[in-house]
Amino acid sequence: MDVIIYHNPDCGTSRNTLALIRNAGVGPHVIEYLKTPPSPELLVQLIARMGVSVRDVIREKGTPYAELGLADRSLTDDQLLDAMMAHLILINPPIVISPKGVRLCRPSEEVLELLPPQRGEFVKEDGERVIDEHGRRVATA
Repeated sequence: MDVIIYHNPDCGTSRNTLALIRNAGVGPHVIEYLKTPPSPELLVQLIARMGVSVRDVIREKGTPYAELGLADRSLTDDQLLDAMMAHLILINPPIVISPKGVRLCRPSEEVLELLPPQRGEFVKEDGERVIDEHGRRVATA
């Protein structure tokens, strides 16, 4: 299965998502988008394929979101996209592309819908058990 992940290695959710992809036996194409950003046209296409708004893909935490006044609801999608391309850290990771679709994988378990079955147990970095030793999703309380 051909899988692409737009990844930020400094983001725990992105690291967990990448680990879940690998736990399914998939060797993804990893694109560190802060080093190799998507073109504005590709970013627009990805957002459309995810079926979300531009605003849904903006990262607030640890970014210049507040300083740039991006909470202003009068800003257009083009203005938000311009800010994202000027400050790549505003693109919320991870975005995953597979033959099953495109998704912003927040939380990281969102990636499970894009992958073949998991091959064994998976525990997130924070200790949360997501997949049991048989490759099945662990029920959450």
